[in-house]
Amino acid sequence: MKSQLPATGTIKLLELISPHIPDAFINTILPQTKGSGRRRAFSAAQMWRVHLLAPLTSTHSFNALVRALPEQRAWRRFAGLSHRHRTPDVRMLHEFRSAFGVSGFRSVNDVLVTRLLAHMNAKRKSVAVIDSTDLPASTADKKKTGDAGPLKELI
Repeated sequence: MKSQLPATGTIKLLELISPHIPDAFINTILPQTKGSGRRRAFSAAQMWRVHLLAPLTSTHSFNALVRALPEQRAWRRFAGLSHRHRTPDVRMLHEFRSAFGVSGFRSVNDVLVTRLLAHMNAKRKSVAVIDSTDLPASTADKKKTGDAGPLKELI
């Protein structure tokens, strides 16, 4: 089956996806702070778009994305980053994920799914949307070890 979407990582794919991102809504979830304190260098929508570049491009890691971002004009344009040397670093991305939280990402996902469903053919019987936010992460405490655990005592 041939996809109607442009290839992953291409400028055409980013241009096709960009208008569908709810920037104003994303900025309401994590608005710029007013008053005392340091102002954020990037808006929530810019940071969300930078995160979206990881699965949409060939980088597939935030470290590689941060290294490549200054050289990729189309990626910076997609993320709304106007200056080549003013791009988020890995620490900023981590802080954004912590501040935005799971509920923020779910809220954006809900808006995107609602928009997607509005364009679906009403004659279709069902729609399946994969949501992996509740799946456990593959972390060190979840990895298999040589230790058999409680079964070891029975042997």
